[in-house]
Formats: sequence, structure tokens, C-alpha cells
Amino acid sequence: MIKTTALSNGIKIVTENISHAHSVSIGIWVKAGSRYEKREEQGVSHFIEHMLFKGTGRHNAFDIAKVIDSVGGFINAFTGKEYTCLYVKVLKEHLVLAVDLLKDIFLNSLFAPEDIEKERSVIVQEINMIKDTPDEYVQELFNAAYFSGHPLGYPILGELETIQGLDKKNLLAFFTEEYLQPQHIIIAAAGNLEHEQLLHEIGDSFAGLELKPAAASSGSFVPQKAVHFNYRKLEQVHICIGTIGLSQLDPRRYALYVLNALFGGSMSSRLFQEIREKHGLAYSVYSFITSFLDTGLFGIYMGVRKEAARQALSLAHREIGKLKLEKIDEQELQSAKEQLKGNLLLSVESTDNRMSRLAKCEIYYDKYIPIEEVVSEIDAVTREDIQDVSNMIFSNDYLNYTFLGPLKEKNIPAKILSIN
Repeated sequence: MIKTTALSNGIKIVTENISHAHSVSIGIWVKAGSRYEKREEQGVSHFIEHMLFKGTGRHNAFDIAKVIDSVGGFINAFTGKEYTCLYVKVLKEHLVLAVDLLKDIFLNSLFAPEDIEKERSVIVQEINMIKDTPDEYVQELFNAAYFSGHPLGYPILGELETIQGLDKKNLLAFFTEEYLQPQHIIIAAAGNLEHEQLLHEIGDSFAGLELKPAAASSGSFVPQKAVHFNYRKLEQVHICIGTIGLSQLDPRRYALYVLNALFGGSMSSRLFQEIREKHGLAYSVYSFITSFLDTGLFGIYMGVRKEAARQALSLAHREIGKLKLEKIDEQELQSAKEQLKGNLLLSVESTDNRMSRLAKCEIYYDKYIPIEEVVSEIDAVTREDIQDVSNMIFSNDYLNYTFLGPLKEKNIPAKILSIN
């Protein structure tokens, strides 16, 4: 059963009781992330995430880890473009301990200057690690190029120069303005717990937060066709192709989910079978969807030898063209739907995934969307829907290409960077 309570200051508390579960997962979600950063403070959200584990007046960094380890649970956090989450998963009998720790580190972290300096060094290493991982780094380069000039293009980890410029004043100012804003906070929990029990454990800790004027959100985004070459001496060329996608609120998103599944979302997908299985051009090749409140993108990634780049691009373009010109057959459509439904239903067997789903429904839809409704929407997708969405997103006006590796502009003539 799903229950939701809104505190007087706007904080949402949403729970799902799963009486047969051994565990409970609790998360503090905040509608704050890299999208809401200024250019000069890129990485501040992620920096704050690190600092929430460095100590409070009651718990030092070791205590925070030890408290959860001692009961066999785990604690973690992650930062995204539009939200940040701090969460704990424990056995049901340790709910009180978990909530007490979450409250303390979210509301009472010290942001000690000496800890800030240590974490600055850690984050610099994290940024360098991404740059040393080309299949990840090309996606960061692509994201920056696709959303050029817009905060959605900022790297979540920040840039080396912006990380060096952040201090306690910057961190606390952003934390106070974005994180301690009641209407930005959702407390979600799923597992063997009662809604009223969670309300009791939260107590007045969050009710005391006061509403503040909301910061202005980043403006709208209109994609433009672009090609970017990033030369580096590597064994492979890493390629990202991207085009316009759909927002989290677009009713056509279910058709896009099905399209992604059959096009490049699995080992049986068209892209994987054509480029890897039939031609042996890539070990890793797939398509992906990224959706936000008001926009989105559809992308393709592949890592190939320099000599195979043209052929791989040609094959990808050919498969895109087929989607636009030919209706898929009914069997392929049903297979993609079953894959999506299977992945969805298997994912909600864990309390942490169910907790995440509760929070994301509140963030994007301001209500809970039952699994049964999602399954029904997937089942309703038609062959015509797939073709319509294909023709909408796969336009030469929107195509973006990012290359990372031993490739230069002269190696890829502009005429082949388009869909026929």
C-alpha cells in the first residue's frame, strides 16, 4: 500500500509497505542537482554529496560507516542532473537507527574546512578517473556538446578548475538554497515498515525547515546539429550519436521506451545484431534514453577500430532509416514489450528500487504511478507509434556526433554524417 503525507512546509513523505520483505530502504531525495548550478560552481552538488559523509556533531566519518556496517546494511548517495539522493537499506528491525543516522547527516553535517580539502583531492581523482575511461568520457563530452551552453551539459562531477574554486561558503550557500528547501525534499521508504512509524521517527526534525524563495530554473533547450572530434591516441574510436528525445512528461515516452528496446537496448536488438554479431565491428554497442523534466535525448554508443568507423556509422544510419521507412513486424514489437515489462517487474523485487520509484514519481509526476498503469501503457504501443516516434526524433536537423580517439575530421567526410 502506498501512503503519502505532506508536512505543513511542503516536504513529502511517501511509503510503500511490503509486509513480506526483510528489509527497508529509506531515502532523502532532493530536487537539486547539476542542472541548477551556475557555470562557475559546476560540481557543487556532487561535492555536497561527498561532504554529507564526513561527519556531524554526533558522528564522525568512521561512525557513519560503522553504524550501518554493524547491522549488515549499506548507506550511499548519488547526484544527478535534476535530483540528489541519500539513502540507507537495513533489516526492518533497524529502521529507527537508519532514520536517525539519515536525519543527522542531512541536517547536521559540519562541512569542516579540513574535510573539504581532503574531499577536493578525492573528487579531482574521480574526475581524472573518468577521463582515463574513454567509453565513459566520450559520453561526458557528448553531453557537453549536445547541451552546449545549457546547464544540462555541465558534468555532474564538475570541472577541475571549478572544483578548485569551491569552499565552505560556496557549499553551504548552495546547500541552504537548494537542499534545505522544503518543497524540494521527498522522503521515500519501501519495505517492511508502517507509514505512521516513519512519520514518528522523522518527528519535528524536517518540519522546522522554513520555505525560502525558489531559485530560477534553467531555461529551455533547443538542440542543434553538431559534430565534434576529440583526438586521442587510443586503440579504439569511441562514438556517440545523439538526437532529440522526449521529456519525462511526454505521453509518447512509452513508444520511445519500446523503440529503444528493439533498436539497441539488448543483445537481441537490431543495432547489436547488425554491428557486433553480423559484422564484428564492436564489442560494445547500444542505444540509450536520457529524459528530464522538459527535454531529453536519444543516443547511440559504439567503440570500434579507426578503420571500421565509417562502416559502423553507415550501418547505424541504415538501421535508423529502416525504422523511419518500415513498420516493424508484430513479433518484434511484442518481444520488445515483453523485455521492457520483464525488466520493470524484476526491478521492483528489491526495496531500494521500489523506494527510488516512489521518489521519482513524486519528482516528475507529483503522484504515484502504479506499475500496472506503466505495463498497460507499454502494451498499448503500436507499430504506427514506433514509426511516428522514429520519424520525429531521427532528423538530420538534430543529429549530434562526438568522436573520441585516433580520428580526425578528414577521416569522416561530412556527407556520411546524415541519415539517407
